[in-house]
Amino acid sequence: MSQKRVDEVKLPGEQYSSRVRARFWITGEQQGYVGIGRIELLENVERYGSINRAAKEMGMSYKKAWKLIEEMNQMSERPLVVKAQGGRSGGGTSVTQEGKKLIAHFRELEKELALFLERASEKLGNV
Repeated sequence: MSQKRVDEVKLPGEQYSSRVRARFWITGEQQGYVGIGRIELLENVERYGSINRAAKEMGMSYKKAWKLIEEMNQMSERPLVVKAQGGRSGGGTSVTQEGKKLIAHFRELEKELALFLERASEKLGNV
């Protein structure tokens, strides 16, 4: 049996430091959660102004993306994403101020987690 190189092995979580991988989620008061995948979906909606385009960029169906957005909207007091109907201006989708705050908060927590995990990784030594 051949041994796979470490960089070929798919490990769970994001590599926030050289020796530690982790994942975290922000949870709502009544179920619901936001993790890295949902944050990336929100960022793509903000970037492209389209749920369909955001979903395609992530290799996800429109139906799945819309389901995730609905779940996130339900966990928040105010919508994170709103859709404008088509017509002369073509409609579109936008991330609300509430959604932008959530993205910023998540990314700030992610930076703090990365710093913490890097320090913790250094303490591991040669374990």
